[in-house]
Amino acid sequence: MSESSESSAATDDKSFPIVVLISGSGSNLQAIINSCSDPESSINIRAVISNNPEAHGLQRARQSGITTIVINHRDFPDRSSYDAALMAEIDSHQPKLVVLAGFMRILTTEFVNHYSGRLINIHPSLLPLYPGLNTHQQAIENDDLEAGATVHFVTPEVDDGPVIIQVRVPVFKTDSSNDLASRVLQQEHLIYPKAIRWFAQGRLMVQNGKVLLDGKQSSKQQVTSDEK
Repeated sequence: MSESSESSAATDDKSFPIVVLISGSGSNLQAIINSCSDPESSINIRAVISNNPEAHGLQRARQSGITTIVINHRDFPDRSSYDAALMAEIDSHQPKLVVLAGFMRILTTEFVNHYSGRLINIHPSLLPLYPGLNTHQQAIENDDLEAGATVHFVTPEVDDGPVIIQVRVPVFKTDSSNDLASRVLQQEHLIYPKAIRWFAQGRLMVQNGKVLLDGKQSSKQQVTSDEK
């Protein structure tokens, strides 16, 4: 495990601490970082943790003065021991919310239950459609008219859990999976910071397996891209 000596410059004037887990480029992380510059934001990214020492998202975090930690899963004999080390590191930062932003690890039930109700993920499909990988290619092969992304609370089942917000984008006849992925990713960068902000503001609750915004299911939780 390695840790940078940098810490967030915003620690003293932000009131809602989060930890973000990444494995790759960190484009959703960057959208979250950018959203923190809003004067009305209360979000303080206490740390960015990656299982991949080469993740570009670590550089994004360091450039913003955010503490970065690498806990390489290859250094552990099994998933349980890795998740135990990951939990210990996360808890040392005392977050109120743990954000999965392209964290490419299947988490143990013990980990998920430890953060129950304060662990969220973004997945590039309109869940429950297409959990797992290759979501955009599946949408194209199935001649779907729409694809999208989903922010949800995490449960022990992979890519499952109560939906906080979804965004829909059109699927064009000429789309490659990369074309569609790019279009969906642009929308992910809009809805993920929004979902985090709602959580921080105390506006979300889960009732009978459904996420309510301000006490009811809201049209704000279903977004349609204006791209035609």
